[in-house]
Amino acid sequence: MEIRLVDQRPNPLLHRQELRFEVVHATAPTPNREEVRAEIAKQVGVAKDRVVVERMQARFGTATTLGEAMVYESTDLAKRTEREHILIRNKLKEKAGAAPPAEAAAAAPPAKEG
Repeated sequence: MEIRLVDQRPNPLLHRQELRFEVVHATAPTPNREEVRAEIAKQVGVAKDRVVVERMQARFGTATTLGEAMVYESTDLAKRTEREHILIRNKLKEKAGAAPPAEAAAAAPPAKEG
């Protein structure tokens, strides 16, 4: 997987950089958001929790994916600025009403046999 930054624009009003990127994945399936966030964070030189992938669109018939990402000055700014469903997709926020798997298993009553 190779990520190439196509466009990089600063947005001082929202304290972020807006990136457009292209992922070339010739021998692999479309990468998930976590892999793309980690690679963009490494290329830009910031912590992964400051990178938010807005959208990714795989191009039909090719092994390329185009997308947009935002790199914030802090995680707190990202959480205040981005929409809730984007934060959930990027795993920066838990889904409302969803308990972590360990707590859900402990809270579930045991099944009766017979």
